[in-house]
Amino acid sequence: MVMKVLRQNRWVALLIGALFVSLSLISLLGMQAKTTSGEEGQQEMPKFVVAAQAPEQIPDLFKTEASTSQNREPVSNLSSIVFQEWNKTGGKNGAFTNDQGIGLADPQKLYSQQTVKAAEEKKKKAKSQTADGKPAKQKGKHVVKSQAKSLTPPTTLYFTRTNTLTQDQKDKATWTYDLSAEELLLLQKIVMAEAEGEPYEGKVAVANVVLNRLRSANFPDTITDVIYQKHQFSPVANGRLKRVQPNEETIKSVNAALHGQKEVKDDTYFFLSLKLAQDLTVHHSRTFVKKIGNHSFYK
Repeated sequence: MVMKVLRQNRWVALLIGALFVSLSLISLLGMQAKTTSGEEGQQEMPKFVVAAQAPEQIPDLFKTEASTSQNREPVSNLSSIVFQEWNKTGGKNGAFTNDQGIGLADPQKLYSQQTVKAAEEKKKKAKSQTADGKPAKQKGKHVVKSQAKSLTPPTTLYFTRTNTLTQDQKDKATWTYDLSAEELLLLQKIVMAEAEGEPYEGKVAVANVVLNRLRSANFPDTITDVIYQKHQFSPVANGRLKRVQPNEETIKSVNAALHGQKEVKDDTYFFLSLKLAQDLTVHHSRTFVKKIGNHSFYK
């Protein structure tokens, strides 16, 4: 009886052991299958960054030293990202984007923009300089000053009955006037005496008035007689005309007027300072033309 019980328990123990081993094998096989499927899933995942062959022409901006070596393909550190297939399609405004909307600058466009910008800067710089490399003069009244500095006073003046002409208009002249060095200095001195504190345009205008009187039949026929005509120019009466020495700006303004620059019209024959003038007959009897600085001009 005892032997029978032991024999039965032995078979039970064997069955339990076999069952345990089977369960262990099943569990082990399940873990292995899980691991294998995980590796396969990992291998099937897309590689978003894969080194691709760079374009044949890469802007110098992105080339490395390795790209210039012989027998080597041009490869840039950025080419593995910038030139991927998913990154070559132009997105908004021509930007390179991937399928997730991540944008990168288009290297070709960036290079061309920088090239154009550099060219524009160079062009602007060339425009702002003269042939000798010095800054160019700005347009406007300052250019007139610069040109007047380089002008030499003419020896002959040209007129019509109603206009003072430039040297280029001499073919239209109906009469001429030979300008001596003495009269040139006298003209410079009367402008200096009358308009020393006035702006450049005001000095030109005073010279215009003297030349307008020279041309007009209602005034004397020489510059000397025009300036020394009685009761016309106060510096002649008070002696200031003899004391002044023309400065550089005065010389420029007279040269400009002699070459035809006009700050007042050809029918302007009078001027005065309302602050300083003691006799205001001109102001009340003549037609006002314009005011430059402290001088009012009349015809």
